[in-house]
Amino acid sequence: MPGSNSRLVAYSQVVLFFGAFLLFWEYGVRYFEVKSYILPPLSAIVVAVWEARTEVFEHSMYTLAEVLIGFGAAVVIGVMLGMVVYVSPFAQRTIYPLVTALQTTPKSALAPLMIVWFGYGFISKVAMAFLFAFFPIVVATLGGFAGTAKNLEEHFRALNAGPWRTFTTLRLPSALPSFIDGCRVAMPLAMIGAIIGELVGSERGLGNLIMMATASSRTDLVFGCIIVITLISLALYALIEFAAKAVWWRGIQV
Repeated sequence: MPGSNSRLVAYSQVVLFFGAFLLFWEYGVRYFEVKSYILPPLSAIVVAVWEARTEVFEHSMYTLAEVLIGFGAAVVIGVMLGMVVYVSPFAQRTIYPLVTALQTTPKSALAPLMIVWFGYGFISKVAMAFLFAFFPIVVATLGGFAGTAKNLEEHFRALNAGPWRTFTTLRLPSALPSFIDGCRVAMPLAMIGAIIGELVGSERGLGNLIMMATASSRTDLVFGCIIVITLISLALYALIEFAAKAVWWRGIQV
């Protein structure tokens, strides 16, 4: 089974690479006598996370909720706005340039403003996650609708299909692959937005825990939180990839 063997080789290469990287991290810092407050060994990071596991878990769930709600709001509002811009020339001339201008604004500069508007609590971090994830969803939705095959549109017109039927059976399925690509970009950005919001000012969350660990010179816990953030982001990205498998017509030329 050549296909199975090639996949096994590929997975083995990944495991060996990361295994070697982790071993080098663990023993390299010891061999070169790197100060633990600069780069602690991997074992110290694992111990730090385990000792603070309850606190890390609670802050992780708080950050995860911020990301999921912010991402969900970005998907709902982004898709709706993308649809409006696609069907309305007026929206293309007015709303879309405003959204583009918002995208060019450094999002981290908006974090203090979110705190002024919504306080140090949960809502301001959801707003940051939303702002980071919103634009890729809008652009992907627009690109998906605009990429509908012209010959299929002519076919639907020849069949006298109404606007709603054309939208639900042609344009919406045609836009789904592009929408999934937008979600791939938007999900990690939502995590970045939530963490930036927590670092600027927060009461809970992994960003807040990083700030407290930094103030206590707990570099091992700081690295542990960063690793937890990375693992959560990878898990969320994997969910998007799993959902993408349902879009089986992706890449098919018509």
